Amino acid sequence: MGDIGRPSPSGIVFISHVRLFHSCDGTSRLNKTPLISIVDDDTVVRRAIESLVTSLGFLACTFPSAEAFLQSPLMAETSCLISDIQMPDISGVELQDRLAELGLSIPTIFITAYPDNAVRTRVLGAGAVCFLHKPFEGQSLIQCIDNALNSRGGKMKTD
Repeated sequence: MGDIGRPSPSGIVFISHVRLFHSCDGTSRLNKTPLISIVDDDTVVRRAIESLVTSLGFLACTFPSAEAFLQSPLMAETSCLISDIQMPDISGVELQDRLAELGLSIPTIFITAYPDNAVRTRVLGAGAVCFLHKPFEGQSLIQCIDNALNSRGGKMKTD
């Protein structure tokens, strides 16, 4: 077998996309599956999105608030963030700002029951991948996740 990143005698290049992942329960393990973090204060919405994400074969961790996500070791492991806009204490917009202040560029999909063109323009201008209005079709979210994971910032880290 050839070294990772170097051609083997047969010309095959082995590339490693395995990373250390802190699972939602706080334990560490190696994994190559993208982690989708879901931040929404509505339990029903979090569970529905989590179900969709895991049905697609991705890892999903949910957070009831932006503050819970910001305190999590999973920020740096997150391949895509799905966040509500309107939440108590720290809004989705403020979450995006704080992540930028921390130097984290996580491809983000915003969802909201209260669409506002000024907010839409602001978050998309700051790098959000999608802005969806609740209720939305599952296929719309799937397309946004695909876009997020294929964006420059959303590619799996090879650290």
